[in-house]
Amino acid sequence: MEAKRVAFVTGGMGGLGAAISRRLHDAGMAVAVSHSERNDHVSTWLMHERDAGRAFKAYAVDVADFESCERCAQKVLADLGKVDVLINNAGITRDATFLKMTKGDWDAVMRTDLDAMFNVTKQFIAGMVERRFGRIVNIGSVNGSRGAFGQANYASAKAGIHGFTKTLALETAKRGITVNTVSPGYLATAMVEAVPQDVLEAKILPQIPVGRLGRPDEVAAFIAFLCSDDAAFITGADLAINGGMHMS
Repeated sequence: MEAKRVAFVTGGMGGLGAAISRRLHDAGMAVAVSHSERNDHVSTWLMHERDAGRAFKAYAVDVADFESCERCAQKVLADLGKVDVLINNAGITRDATFLKMTKGDWDAVMRTDLDAMFNVTKQFIAGMVERRFGRIVNIGSVNGSRGAFGQANYASAKAGIHGFTKTLALETAKRGITVNTVSPGYLATAMVEAVPQDVLEAKILPQIPVGRLGRPDEVAAFIAFLCSDDAAFITGADLAINGGMHMS
């Protein structure tokens, strides 16, 4: 029997990350999730998922720090032996207009949202090359394509992610590895749902032709497909899932 495939999802406990983790688990993979070193709800989340019939392994890491990623990867590989599927999902925002944005705001987002692509992927890519199989999905954003008021840092980082995706896809295509960007629009996560209802209805929903927020599970379902054998001919793509908010 073929060994179960192993997935590693950064930021795999919250919002979109949790939906991705569940989908990959339900597709038959062993799933490891990363979380912030400051997350004090890990045990509760794991217990809740266990009660729902899903067993995950969880690892603390600072994706903005290369040495932290090295230590985390060593633990993951010691426990699970390999990583076949990597979802680079962890990210943050530090919104401000450019005139008011600080160097700290800029650096924090660049380190966590863009540098993390290198920091995490570097730990697992050699194993994928050696086994001649890998699926890497980098989570971008609609705002990486269209820009967004108050998000010069975030939009720049998310745009940079797809440059990374395309280059790595070219370099690894003949090794059985696919690398894609998935760029969601506004999703019904805790962060978006915390926006006041009047703002949501007046400013956000009118931008979305389908007239609603996306569901994290809709995005996760597509990501699970990208990680399957059936998606072996899809690589280097930036796949928009935004309800028609930005068409390319």
